[in-house]
Amino acid sequence: MFKRLLTTAALATVSFAALPLQAAPAADQQWALMATRMFPFVASVKAGAGQPPAALAAVLEARRKRIDACQLAPKCLFLAATWNDAEMDAVAAAVPPSANQPVLADDGIKAQVVRELRGLNAVLQTYGFGTQTRYPMIDGPVEQTGGADFKALVADAIWLADAGKNDPAVRLDPSLALAIALIDVNERHDAVAFEPLDTAHNAAPFALARTLDWKRYRYSAIIIPGVGPENPTIPLSARGKLHLQLAARRFAQGDVAFIITSGAAVHPKGSHFVEAVEMRKALVERYHIPAERIVIEPYARHTTTNLRNATRRLHAMGAPLDKPTLIVANADQSRYITSPEFAARNPAELGYDPGTLGTRFSPYEVEFTPSLHSLRVDPWDPLDP
Repeated sequence: MFKRLLTTAALATVSFAALPLQAAPAADQQWALMATRMFPFVASVKAGAGQPPAALAAVLEARRKRIDACQLAPKCLFLAATWNDAEMDAVAAAVPPSANQPVLADDGIKAQVVRELRGLNAVLQTYGFGTQTRYPMIDGPVEQTGGADFKALVADAIWLADAGKNDPAVRLDPSLALAIALIDVNERHDAVAFEPLDTAHNAAPFALARTLDWKRYRYSAIIIPGVGPENPTIPLSARGKLHLQLAARRFAQGDVAFIITSGAAVHPKGSHFVEAVEMRKALVERYHIPAERIVIEPYARHTTTNLRNATRRLHAMGAPLDKPTLIVANADQSRYITSPEFAARNPAELGYDPGTLGTRFSPYEVEFTPSLHSLRVDPWDPLDP
């Protein structure tokens, strides 16, 4: 027995000796994904080497003092964490150079930083104060605003944010941890649910796209927008099934390179069926369309973002954006997409047109030429920035 104890002690000594003198800080990989997805330019400031520029450092220090003075009291904390115009300007001036900037910020670095920080402010309003969203039937906190459960969830988010404030992904400013913690406790990880999207879920079509002669095709893709059911037990609505049949028949003509299925788990609120995934499954199983010809876009929550996000996937796969696509939808949705109402909705909600609509060849088909404006990230909708 004595010999066995000595052996155990010796192993323990070796084990402790093998440990580094100072372990690296624990990093939450989900928080890192969310920070990069929602706040790509703001997050890039903390990723740079060394300390932030003096002007920004002074702003951040003033913000920390303002936030610390609240001593975690919710109302005070959310107001203190809100970014003002001058603070946004200081962050914009500190964004490090990047090859992606002309693409992700086609209207300028300052405009992109303002989008990100105003989006962060919106998260504090929606999930901290309980301010109603534009689409309350599908968005917003998991608990009823103003109730005891809502207040308890907010309190938990504050504690979670305080515990994680030194996480490398959110170290720049306490507001980042606060915003992401609010999303986290509400289990609204929608924005990163399929990451890495293109190297995992879209690997086969993206590999094919790299070898494709795009000139052979009249259209780069058919875009199938979602039209979700209102019953949580139904994976595809009747109109969704109509979309698939129409798209499969059109794809069979051979002049379209890919099909993009677009739609998240949106209707009804809390649904676990992701439309893009269910549509691809049906296209493969029911219509025998090769899986490598189908790209999923599982994040869009609205018709506006169906088109915006399909453009993002086309750009990511190297498709020529000056080549038109074909939107295939039921007659009502197709008519709506070409209506003045939809034309007004795009700049109101997105701030731009995601592309240019062309000829409507039939009640079900309309041409769409994508625009690089669609690559702008906007966490005003944190579930699909």
